[in-house]
Amino acid sequence: MAIIDASIGTYHYQTALASATNTYIADEPLAQGGGDEGFSSSELLASALATCTCVTLRMYADRKGWPLTGVHAKVEFTRDSKLNVTNITRRISFEGELTDEQRTRLLTIANSCFIHKTLTNPINISTSLNP
Repeated sequence: MAIIDASIGTYHYQTALASATNTYIADEPLAQGGGDEGFSSSELLASALATCTCVTLRMYADRKGWPLTGVHAKVEFTRDSKLNVTNITRRISFEGELTDEQRTRLLTIANSCFIHKTLTNPINISTSLNP
């Protein structure tokens, strides 16, 4: 289970994020009135998919003993508010002496990462007011 505590004061739009073990700053770009001192919300969502993809592929290759020396995942997140459509594009590249079959299998495994599964299946969000 992941629990994130987020808070914002009067500084536009810098948000403090905290988990049980780490702290981060999120912010909006200058063009949107923020200070651009951290990832935006869209960048955080894209980074979750990129990170999960890289970690999943690293773990799979390690278990198989494959000569994967690096994974690069580039995720582009766009949102069309007027059409209510979200588009996520993920481009993956591999480093190492991999066969074509291994590369194809790794590409398939990328869709097994936890965040990919989360984003491609129904999501329920429950919102309540804390006392």
